Amino acid sequence: MRGLYVHIPFCDAICHYCDFVKHVSKGHDHNMRYLEALKKEIQSYYKKYPQVDTIYIGGGTPSALNHDELTFLLEALSIYQPTEYTIEVNPESYDHKKGILMKAYGVNRVSLGVQTFNQKHLERLNRKHTNTMVFDTIASFKSLGITNLNVDLIYALEHQTVEELQHDIDTLISLDIPHVSAYSLIIEEKTFFSHQLKRNKFVKTDEDTEATMYDLVMDRFKDAGYDHYEISNFSRDGKTSLHNTLYWTLQEYIGVGLGAHGFIDNTRTYNHKAMSKYIVDPLKEVIEQDEATLRNDHLLFKLRMTQGIDLNMVKSKYNDDIFNLYPSLLRFIDDGLLVIEDNHLKLTRRGLQLGNLVFMVFI
Repeated sequence: MRGLYVHIPFCDAICHYCDFVKHVSKGHDHNMRYLEALKKEIQSYYKKYPQVDTIYIGGGTPSALNHDELTFLLEALSIYQPTEYTIEVNPESYDHKKGILMKAYGVNRVSLGVQTFNQKHLERLNRKHTNTMVFDTIASFKSLGITNLNVDLIYALEHQTVEELQHDIDTLISLDIPHVSAYSLIIEEKTFFSHQLKRNKFVKTDEDTEATMYDLVMDRFKDAGYDHYEISNFSRDGKTSLHNTLYWTLQEYIGVGLGAHGFIDNTRTYNHKAMSKYIVDPLKEVIEQDEATLRNDHLLFKLRMTQGIDLNMVKSKYNDDIFNLYPSLLRFIDDGLLVIEDNHLKLTRRGLQLGNLVFMVFI
């Protein structure tokens, strides 16, 4: 399989935790200059790779595009006929007319940036939507027949209680959403929160509370019939994210747009993050991946999946035992972070919480 990631950097407001390539829109003319350059990049890849199985339009805030801009983007992508076609949507920048447009161009999956249903925490995150906007957006997509929906949820927010998280989860489950991506709040460099943290104006959630919250997330979604198929992702009714699974199984994907990354023909591609450079020539760097790097990435990503690493696959593909290749993994079995079940090496429940310690083996 092969995917296509499309980056739209424009936002109406910048979230306090976001470290993605983004900036506040400077108006229609500016947006169109970017979209025209993006179209050229899409067409340049299409000449060599005329077929993709998934498209994922992310950002930024793709739904911040106005109707004409969104039409231009979707028309540029209409040369492809993917199986799964996802776009990220923020409720405050969505209207039903945009939904009709998305449906007409074949979008069949939507990822909603919700994060929390607590208005106090939304304001602290600098999110601009209300719960009513979320409910109306979901109802709009369902009325259009777009029912393959994901909701992003963030927990371990500043001063968030376990009871508040419980309410967020209960509300989300009540909305009949087939996919949830649940992440603990990470303070990334050069974000508003990181600057506040350095000035002692931000309070991080302690590790014990964060672990309790992750336990709650895992238990509640399991009880509600979701399959916990990747560290932060839960699906019901077989609605796993095909596009993200491409990443986690080291399959090919093209990355187009400002700051986008790709993995194609065993090379990593990196686009410019500066708009002025991107418009002239999108591609900043291409790095060929050697066999050891590809193997490390493959096994690290497989370990993120709850099904784990098939040990027979490792022997067949890499002609060696995984513990010969990575002897330090044995220590994590002794420490209770890894376990072998059905000839698969998997993270234990505790390992899911401390996975970054294990992943360092592959870095």
